[in-house]
Amino acid sequence: MDMTEALTTDTAETLDAGTVERLGERMSMLVAHRTDPSRLRDELVADVRRGLGAPRKWLPPRWFYDDHGCELFEEITRLPEYYQTRTEAAILEAAAERIAELTAPSTMVELGAGSCTKTRILLDAMARRGLQRFVPVDVSEVALADAARRLTAEFPSLHVHGVVADFTEALDRLPREDHQVIVFLGSTIGNLLPHERALLLAHVRSRLTRNGAFLLGIDLVKPVADLYAAYNDAAGITAAFNRNLLAVVNRELGADFDTDAFSHEAPYDDILNRIEMHLRSVRDQWVEIPAADLRVHFAEGETVLTEISTKFTRARVEAELSAAGMTCVDWFSDGDERFALALAMPR
Repeated sequence: MDMTEALTTDTAETLDAGTVERLGERMSMLVAHRTDPSRLRDELVADVRRGLGAPRKWLPPRWFYDDHGCELFEEITRLPEYYQTRTEAAILEAAAERIAELTAPSTMVELGAGSCTKTRILLDAMARRGLQRFVPVDVSEVALADAARRLTAEFPSLHVHGVVADFTEALDRLPREDHQVIVFLGSTIGNLLPHERALLLAHVRSRLTRNGAFLLGIDLVKPVADLYAAYNDAAGITAAFNRNLLAVVNRELGADFDTDAFSHEAPYDDILNRIEMHLRSVRDQWVEIPAADLRVHFAEGETVLTEISTKFTRARVEAELSAAGMTCVDWFSDGDERFALALAMPR
């Protein structure tokens, strides 16, 4: 069997376990394109019109993650200030066997998989308990294909079925399988507003049978100094990641943003318990966005909200899971309670 061969398909149909099985012994990796590129462009146009036409300007963080944005984010995860990734990895190392024992899945789905670096810890434990298929979902085809090739080499018996899509879209098309665990690491759920989190958790619950499970990574409330440092790193990588959003709009919609004319800011709102990432216009300026038929004015000092990152307490996580019809059956955290993994099952 050729472990590095990949089938790329542009189908928008649901791809279930049988799809991989029908490939026979010829192939163990499938990379599926779920999103029509022209539709993605239309969605970007709609988001730009809504967000930059609002009284308080905003752009959704989903557009950070072109291939360059994914590379920048991988750099962020290795920064000394960015405690989230290494803390979550340490928790996974300590808890993987227990999670595998409690879930014993035949299929594992990971939303926002990226490079799947931390996922290997779970895959190693779950493969010993009969895991047959891994479904990483990510918007970056490059990151996904690279991760899938490496994983098929590391886990020869595992079918890797990568899905190139936004995780919210992919959830709608996931088959409802028995013994399936859905994994959402990195506290990415904190990037969603409360009503968006409720919708996502409801979608997750709808994909689980009574034998399914959901593993959620959560960044916890902690001293403001620690949070500020994590999103305002000394090397300026997070600032470059933030400005890359404007570069995406320039490339895709023919805009003329001067990315150097916007500064990165990431203050903490202690009432809403969240970091807010902004781009602040350093001068009075106009920006043309031809494909969106927009000419946008930015006053000096005006900001564009590009991302939120909510920090949670255990009580808040358990309440939101319960509202979606799931029960938190176990909780794994580090000794300093900086980060946590919540394991939930259908109620």
